Amino acid sequence: MNEQLHLHNAECRYSCDRCKCERPFSCAVCNKAFSIKSNLIRHQRIHSGERPYNCEVCKKAFSDNSTFIRHKRIHSGERPYTCEVCNMAFSVRNSLITHQRIHSGERPYNCEVCNKAFSQQSSLIKHQRLHSGERPYTCDMCNKTFIENCSLVRHQRIHSGERPYNCEVCNKTFSHQSTFMRHKRIHNDERPYTCEVCNKAFSRQSSLMIHQRIHSGERPYTCDICNKAFIQKSSLVKHHYMHSGE
Repeated sequence: MNEQLHLHNAECRYSCDRCKCERPFSCAVCNKAFSIKSNLIRHQRIHSGERPYNCEVCKKAFSDNSTFIRHKRIHSGERPYTCEVCNMAFSVRNSLITHQRIHSGERPYNCEVCNKAFSQQSSLIKHQRLHSGERPYTCDMCNKTFIENCSLVRHQRIHSGERPYNCEVCNKTFSHQSTFMRHKRIHNDERPYTCEVCNKAFSRQSSLMIHQRIHSGERPYTCDICNKAFIQKSSLVKHHYMHSGE
C-alpha cells in the first residue's frame, strides 16, 4: 500500500481498488477527465491554442514540453535512441521501436478484412482505405482525392510546377524523389535490378519486368484487330499504326 501511495501524488486522489484511479480533474470544455492536474492543463491548451514553448532557432511554438524537446533535436542533430542490432540512431524513441521491427519481423497491426499485417499503425490505417474507399486528401485545384497526404503533395507539384529535386551532375530537376533516384543511376551506371535467368542488369525495375517476358514468353498486350500480342505496350501502339494507316 505504501508503494501505491508513493505512485499517486496529492493531485491524484488515489482509491485503492486494484490500482484503479479516480479522474477528478475534468475539462470544462469537453468534459474529458484526468487523474493528474498537469495533464488537464496540457489538454486545455488544445482548446485555448496556447503554445508556451518556443524554439529559439525557427520560432516554432509547442503546447507541451515533450514535443518541444523532440523538436529541438531536429536542429541539434541529437539522436539519443540507438538500435542495438545495426547502430542506427533516432531522435524519437517511438521511431526506434518501429525500426526494431525490421530486425524482429514483428507486425503487430493486422487488417481485419484481409489479415495483412503491418509493423506500423500508420501503414495499417493507409491500407484500410483500400478497403473502405476513403480518400481524405483532396486537391484544392482539381478536386482529385488521395489515400495519403504525401501523394497529394506530389500531385500538387503538377499544378505548381515545383521540382524540388536537383541533379548535381546535369542540373536536371524533378518533381518526384523516386524519379530523381532513377535518374541518378544514369550518371553512376547503377543497375540494381538483375535478371535471375541471364544476369542482365537494369537501372529500373520496370525494365527488368519487361525483359523477363523474353524468358517467360509472356505477351500481355494484344491487338484487338488481329490478335497479335506484344511484350511492351509501346510496341502495341506502334503496331496499331499499321491498321490505322497513320
